[in-house]
Amino acid sequence: MPTAPAAVPNAPSPLQRQLAHGFGLLRQHRYAEAVQLARQLLQLHPDDVNVLLLGTDAMLATGNPRQSLALADRALARSGGDPSVRLRKARVLAAMRRRRELRDIVAEVRAMAGGNGELLWHAGSLCFRNDLVAEAIACLAEAARLLDHPPALLYELAFSRFYGGDFAAAEADLDRLLARDPGCGSALYLRACVRQQTPERNNVADLRQRLQGSTSARPNDRAAALYALAKELEDLGQDAASFQALEEGARLMRGTFEFDVAAECAGMAEMAEAYDAAFMAAPTPGHQEAGPVFVVGMPRSGTTLVERLLVQSGQVVSAGEPQDFGHLLLYNSARMRGADTTRTLAQASTGLDLAAIGREYMRGLREIVPGSTLFIDKMPANFMFCGAILKALPEARIIHLVRDPLDSCYAMYKTLFFNMYPFSYDQAELAGYFVGYRRLMAHWHQVAPGRILDVHYEELVTDTEAQALRLYEWCGLPWTERALETPGADKVFVTASAAQVREPVHRRSVGRALRHREGLAVLAERLAAAPELGWSLPAMAD
Repeated sequence: MPTAPAAVPNAPSPLQRQLAHGFGLLRQHRYAEAVQLARQLLQLHPDDVNVLLLGTDAMLATGNPRQSLALADRALARSGGDPSVRLRKARVLAAMRRRRELRDIVAEVRAMAGGNGELLWHAGSLCFRNDLVAEAIACLAEAARLLDHPPALLYELAFSRFYGGDFAAAEADLDRLLARDPGCGSALYLRACVRQQTPERNNVADLRQRLQGSTSARPNDRAAALYALAKELEDLGQDAASFQALEEGARLMRGTFEFDVAAECAGMAEMAEAYDAAFMAAPTPGHQEAGPVFVVGMPRSGTTLVERLLVQSGQVVSAGEPQDFGHLLLYNSARMRGADTTRTLAQASTGLDLAAIGREYMRGLREIVPGSTLFIDKMPANFMFCGAILKALPEARIIHLVRDPLDSCYAMYKTLFFNMYPFSYDQAELAGYFVGYRRLMAHWHQVAPGRILDVHYEELVTDTEAQALRLYEWCGLPWTERALETPGADKVFVTASAAQVREPVHRRSVGRALRHREGLAVLAERLAAAPELGWSLPAMAD
């Protein structure tokens, strides 16, 4: 992604030195100091565009988007409609989940770009981060042509095309990128994922050669290359070699960040405690609007297949994996809790106007999928918020994907999620998180009986039609045979499973983890020891 547009010319005037200091404070996450300086400068220079932009960024960083938007509008007026200032306003609109206006501004910027590749790159990046896939591809493809295909831009373009289902173009972008930046691990991993590798066409030799020469590479790049090698070797049926590469990659990746799985599990327990049977049974006014279908569970548990079956009805649109509900709930809970740290965020959330949360959620999601009566929110981690969802949106449908614990965990363990799901790179942490998740889902079923539909992955891929009928009945949809068809290239799936979801339904992942029973021993032992799961490792076949 390109650096932010230069807001401060390199000049020695006192104002410009103060502005440089202010933007530096923002880069250092010293937000309170940046706000204080911005307010001082706004009193002295209320019409200076760069001062207004400093205030825009500072207010946004400190959770004051309305003030930020007002300053952005003033900056835009003072700048005479400068397209780079329009993009600063677009960032604020994105934070406010005002997607319709965001689309409009991006269209304006594209019309005004006049061959400015950097400007188009910024616009495309903003669309990419906000799941506006078609708009991202249009901006990034033009920017790549104008800027002679810089690697970072090519990666965003390839990922956007991957989501959009244009796998051949995505692979071509990645090949061009890797010719310029051979050590880019994220590109190597995405290249491995854009299609099923075959003996006739794969990148195994290329990956091994790159790994041999990358002993000094950054750990996350080497880890991503190892995940790529593991994925391609698994495609080729070389299970032992695949798992060896996977284990090394997981160890490397886990060493690149800090994470406390106990704190995550404690957060789940706090949610269950706050949303107990009494709270769930108490009459609470919610936002009485039908439309959302939440598909929850662990990643790689079949959520995308459910999404596909429903989208094929022609009456449901996917909104992708937005973080809207969790963000709205936790952000407003933190504000309500204030300085009283004796209350958990979960406890604070029960005092919110949940109808207002539901109303604001629906406003933002309707702008992702305008004109659609039913839409799918396929953010798996929404399992955390089932209680709040049911109180805020009583008409919502929730579908929960259940999968064999070992298969489910292995599917996560072998997937490189980059900045998401940090529990997935260590077997003990993965098992601990999975047990906490299952415990919380059991709680939701207990306090909200009949409100969540469990769909078992194994049944979904074994008897797809019967399970699809259950899904259609749950969502109030008329049955259509189109549900069982493979989706075409016109469908967008914003998920790591974007390639697999366009394949015919298959069963090859059922029981796949058992191929690695020795390598997954730590995971299997932890899962088997959890009484909540009622699971044990199947005996080896004779």
